[in-house]
Amino acid sequence: MARRKLLLLLKPFDVYQVTQSNAVSRFTNPRIFHYIDNRCKVHKEAIKVCQKILQQKPIDWKPIFRNNLSQPIHNVDLVVTVGGDGTLLQASHFLDDSIPVLGLNSDPTQAEEVEKFSNEFDATRSTGYLCAATVKNFEQVLDGFLEDQIVPSKLSRISVSVNSKVLPTCALNDILIAHPCPATVSRFSFKIRGDDKTCSPLVNCRSSGLRISTAAGSTAAMHSAGGFPMPILSRDLQYMVREPISQGPAISRLMHGLIKSDQSMDASWFSKEGFVYFDGSHVFHTIQNGDTIEISSKAPVLQVVLPHLST
Repeated sequence: MARRKLLLLLKPFDVYQVTQSNAVSRFTNPRIFHYIDNRCKVHKEAIKVCQKILQQKPIDWKPIFRNNLSQPIHNVDLVVTVGGDGTLLQASHFLDDSIPVLGLNSDPTQAEEVEKFSNEFDATRSTGYLCAATVKNFEQVLDGFLEDQIVPSKLSRISVSVNSKVLPTCALNDILIAHPCPATVSRFSFKIRGDDKTCSPLVNCRSSGLRISTAAGSTAAMHSAGGFPMPILSRDLQYMVREPISQGPAISRLMHGLIKSDQSMDASWFSKEGFVYFDGSHVFHTIQNGDTIEISSKAPVLQVVLPHLST
């Protein structure tokens, strides 16, 4: 039997870098500096533990920092991300539907730390909602995958076309269509179209933008904005117009809803400039006045080892 191949994708250390000299100018409370420094140490230790475990397994593997990833991932049987949900999201932009990903949350939020620092700063960290492992159970989860006892789940992603051209990036969490300046009003229209060619009423909007989330992303920004969590394996998408300028109750009820798996959203952009953001602010595509945008869940799925199925 051929040896399995694994790619270890790491959150970089420079996201924690704060020198002692500029810490004084940036932080009035020195405990914040020590807290951030400790976060880096915990992350480094998690990487060491992970690598030590991998060295004991009958697999070929190599590590790479996520900021050095620039080409689609091929020729591996599994991608293990070490960081948080952000590292797994970044990996997803380089993966098709053939390679599964396993997330290791290197530094989960500790309730006692949140309570300890609650009067000084927010000590919450990545929830690791999509991460199946921590250093405590990584070997158990990895063995379960290698022995075919744990089967990855297939999560929906968002496909976006601009002027009938499919964009190369699929969103695992959500997309945001908005003006690059958050204080500028975005003007756009949209309708929901079914595979059977039926259409919802056309909605014309002035707002701060339009967010569309997958089921996986429905517990993130969408939920914070007043949306509802969806079953993780749902193929539907949830949309919400952000801060709409009210146009009456008949239109207001259309500002938040679902795009079913057999439907798509057809949107038209009527502002001078805009962006389609994928899973945060780092990946985006520019749009301009008159562009048409099609959004659906018809993108290739992503295979993810989920936490509740691996414990």
